[in-house]
Amino acid sequence: MKKVTVVFWNALAVCLAVVIWGSIAPDNLKTVTADVTGFFSTYFGWYYLLIIMIFLAFCVYLIFSKIGKIKLGKEDDKPEFSLPTWFAMLFSAGMGMGLVFWTTAEPISHAFKSSPSGELGTDTAIKQALQYSFFHWGVHAWAVYGIVALVLAYFKFHRGAPGLVSATLVPIFGEKSMSGIPGKVVDTLAVVATVVGVASTLGFGSAQIKEGLVFLFSAPDTFWFQIVILAVATVLFIGSAWSGIGKGIKYLSNINMGLAFVLLLMLFIVGPTLYILNMFTSTIGGYLANFFEMSFHLEPLDQENRTWINNWTIFYWAWWISWAPFVGIFIARISKGRTIKEFMLGVLIVPAIVCFIFFTVFGVSALHLEQNGIAMISDFSLETATFGVLEQYPLGELMSLITVFVVAIFFITSADSATFVLGMLSTKGALNPPSNVKIVWGLAQSAMAGVVVYFGGTAGLQNVLIIAALPFSFVILLMGASFYKVASNEVKHTERRPRMKFNKDRFKVASLRKRKETKS
Repeated sequence: MKKVTVVFWNALAVCLAVVIWGSIAPDNLKTVTADVTGFFSTYFGWYYLLIIMIFLAFCVYLIFSKIGKIKLGKEDDKPEFSLPTWFAMLFSAGMGMGLVFWTTAEPISHAFKSSPSGELGTDTAIKQALQYSFFHWGVHAWAVYGIVALVLAYFKFHRGAPGLVSATLVPIFGEKSMSGIPGKVVDTLAVVATVVGVASTLGFGSAQIKEGLVFLFSAPDTFWFQIVILAVATVLFIGSAWSGIGKGIKYLSNINMGLAFVLLLMLFIVGPTLYILNMFTSTIGGYLANFFEMSFHLEPLDQENRTWINNWTIFYWAWWISWAPFVGIFIARISKGRTIKEFMLGVLIVPAIVCFIFFTVFGVSALHLEQNGIAMISDFSLETATFGVLEQYPLGELMSLITVFVVAIFFITSADSATFVLGMLSTKGALNPPSNVKIVWGLAQSAMAGVVVYFGGTAGLQNVLIIAALPFSFVILLMGASFYKVASNEVKHTERRPRMKFNKDRFKVASLRKRKETKS
């Protein structure tokens, strides 16, 4: 087993402190962290909106710039995974099981619980519900993941640097600084964000699976049943991690995306098909027409609407930033051999379109039920909203069963991907971390999730993750600046390189000399 670094012990100490806090005083953890996140939303809301747009603009610029021709690897490197597998893996890590539940819960919330600006239940609120769902889960989120993944992949595969966040900042701060305390702080922040994020997801995901089984099969609605689910999932994702990225995560991601699209197609056929098509077309138009207005929408003169923005848009932007170390490092690992242009187009456009399709099919199917008084989906919890929608349509039980499988596999692939990333960060950026290291991290994450869920500290744990987003946003900015400095110099150097010109006279003289030498 490769020797773990000081970053491992630093991150472990921080995570242990948070777990002890959440175990001893969960209410205090929730209150304190909620106050801090509220402060960040109020006083840094403008910053989050601007920084996400800067990230997105930079990603779009790279697609059309000369830098886009650079390959994430050596000139003769080929992509390790096919395009469908690549899309499935990055999507499973980036969105995972949240896509299954938020596709129904978020549009319903915007339309019937708390609207961005329209009156609840009106046509305006329903249109905005889907439009803002597109906004929150579209290109803005993937721009954050994309820039972190790009920089890490460029420095690792193209420049031969270690697969660490600190290694990407060497061009700005120097080798000495990044191998010292500042570098250790940056890498520790990345590890803590990953561990806390995945632990909260494991706790939340096990609760979702439990509620689904309770809803479908009247399973025991107890904490210990949730622990059994967590234990079984832990065994499965550790087994997947043991088999390696080219087998476990690859096969599970392909299977899951296939099942997810089968579920999507089934609901599209048995659901309000024409309404879904009409709403998709209309919402795409509204999303594009109001893209910049939503991107900079802050409501400084309306406190009620500003509260909605803080609770949704600012929360999402901080959430995507806080997940960027985990998702970015994983996407970087699976993207070797692709050009920057291909990488950016794939990361920005394809996952966003898939999100739009899922939100339309599931979200409109839910909205249709509540609009027509068939079922009050807004009365369901987040964990059971999707099942509440599916039971109202033909083949509901079959679709619900498939949903449980999809959530479970998303659960496993997300944990597996995170375990892989933590293994990299703990072994100086090793591309294939030892299985023993991954197993240790897998057990540690599950143990943290179980302890915190038992003591009711999940909300506080999620707040800790959001708090980590603010300092890490500065790190992302520096990563982008470092990358641009090196990549633009590389492009300039390539353009200045003298090209060999074909000289006919010199060729004739050389050929004549060669013939004379042959005769002699």
